[in-house]
Parts: sequence; structure tokens; C-alpha cells
Amino acid sequence: MQTNKLPILFLHGALGAASQFQPLAAELSEHYDVHLLNFSGHGDVPFSEQGFSVQVFAAEVLSYLERHELDFVHIFGYSMGGYVAMYLARHYPEKTGRVITLATKYNWNEATASKEVRQLNPALIEEKVPAFARVLEERHSASDWKTVVSRTALLIEELGHQSLLKHPDYAQIVTPCMLMMGDHDNMVSFQETIEVYKALPLAQLTILPDTAHPLEKADVPLLAYYIRRFTTQNI
Repeated sequence: MQTNKLPILFLHGALGAASQFQPLAAELSEHYDVHLLNFSGHGDVPFSEQGFSVQVFAAEVLSYLERHELDFVHIFGYSMGGYVAMYLARHYPEKTGRVITLATKYNWNEATASKEVRQLNPALIEEKVPAFARVLEERHSASDWKTVVSRTALLIEELGHQSLLKHPDYAQIVTPCMLMMGDHDNMVSFQETIEVYKALPLAQLTILPDTAHPLEKADVPLLAYYIRRFTTQNI
């Protein structure tokens, strides 16, 4: 459908789904042509025969753009969704307008991956945080949530062995990017975020006050303000 509004696509994080963006989508829908996408294996979308990886998710974004006849799109990526957005900006710059990431972990190696993988144990989640297990069960209606967790652990383990974006890659990204993180994020470090910010040719850095890692902890009007500001200003 043709519209004069700027198109913006929201990409969710690991174990996440597009439904988590509903409050932000509502906040921005007056000004943007908002698009929500579930990666395969998440939400109401079954697992893909192509696999379960950042590369597969990036290919799904490109297919989405083609189906919806979008020549380019601004992208807001939360956590893993931000990593997918950066991968797209690196390899398909003609498709990415501006990229905004929130709470995205960039420093993947065996040590950082192992730390995250230890928490991605379905039995442990069910025992220690049953409320979160119920959220995941409800969120991933097309798949067994335990399989989603296990396959996410394998994805992160693979990133630990082979990071898809290294320092030279960020230096070659020509897309204007804004990196956002919360000041209370216990998963993403200031150091790794600042290192990527400094490597990017066209970048801004935004620290959100009193904000932890979960998307639900972010101040929606504040997020919307920064997204509008960044996508409409001259750079």
C-alpha cells in the first residue's frame, strides 16, 4: 500500500516477538508507515527450513521488503534485532534507511556467548522463572517455546565461535546509525557499545536513563521521541 509516511520496521530480540512492539508502534503510527515482523520460529511464524540464524533472519527481512514493495526502510532493532539490522546495513545498505538499535550486544566471543547460553536452559527457566516460561509459551504460538530457547542458545553459541560483525565491518557501514542502551543494562556493556559507535562513520549514541535491558522497561514516549528525532534530522 502506498503511503507518504516514512516506512519503519521493528525487529525483535532473541526469544521475542513483534507483539512486544505494539505500544511503540501505536506511539509512532501517526508519523510512520509501521511494519512489524516475526522472525521464523518466533511468535506465530513456524521455524524455517533454511535454518535459525542471523543470516536467515536478515534474508527474511529482505523477503518482507520485497513482498511489501518497499525499496528501503528505516529499522529499529531491539537486542538481537539490532544485530540483524547492523548485518543488513553492512551487506545491504541500499535497503536500509537509518538504523536505530536498542540494547544490542555487539561483543560476541566464546566467553560472552557462554555466559548467555547458560541462561538459555528451558528446564532451568521453567523451574526458576515459571512466569517467564508462561510468557514464552503464550508468545510463541507456532512453536514449542522450549525449542525456541534451545535453538537460540545454539545461535548464540555459533556467534561466539564466529562473530558476523567485526570492527572492520562497522567501519564500512555507510548507513546513519543511532545506538541506544539503558544505563542499567546488565547484559550490554558501555564499552562494547561505545567501541561500535566510534567505529561507525555516521553514528549517534544515546543513553536512556533508569533503563534496564528488557524492552518492557524502556520509556515508550522517550523511545519514540529519539526515533523521530533521528530519522528526520539532517546528518
